[in-house]
Amino acid sequence: MEATASAKYLRGSAQKARLVVDMIRGQDVNKALAILRFSSKRAAHLVEKCMRSAVANANESAEKANVSIDPDDLWVKAAFVDRGPTKNRRRVRPAPQGRAYREQRHFCHVTILLSNDARPEPGAKRKGAKSDIAEAKPAKLAESKGRKRGGAAAAPRAKRATSKAAPAATVEKVESEKKPTKRPATKKTSAKEK
Repeated sequence: MEATASAKYLRGSAQKARLVVDMIRGQDVNKALAILRFSSKRAAHLVEKCMRSAVANANESAEKANVSIDPDDLWVKAAFVDRGPTKNRRRVRPAPQGRAYREQRHFCHVTILLSNDARPEPGAKRKGAKSDIAEAKPAKLAESKGRKRGGAAAAPRAKRATSKAAPAATVEKVESEKKPTKRPATKKTSAKEK
């Protein structure tokens, strides 16, 4: 059985409330309430009220369905914070030299979903996870290095391999095959010398 509670138009930014909500996601209700009670964040008190409302909603829906539910078995299945409106919450703050800085005051909406279903194991793989795709086709190391550079570096190179047992004459032959190509030096003459 699942129960939801949402608290709307809470004072404070959604970014700061998300820091609090991230601490309680996936926790038991009792542990989550303890975290919220002793948190030093300002949004923790408002999120705690929403959590208590979700527990009350779970009890109420269980009574209507004529099902017994233990609040200690509940855990936070999902919790998220949405950004609220900032219109009509713009204020002016005095600034130096007679100027005024405009600032926005923020609202946020908190939603918490509690459940008493069995929790998924943390080590269990989800269907279609990225790790399955990565394990299916391992990349070849030598191939990927060549492709990464691209261009002429990706083309195969002819290597001259000389073994240790090769005679010195063959090494000299290879060196003699290399003929340096030099262009004859031409001296440029200027118009004054002619």
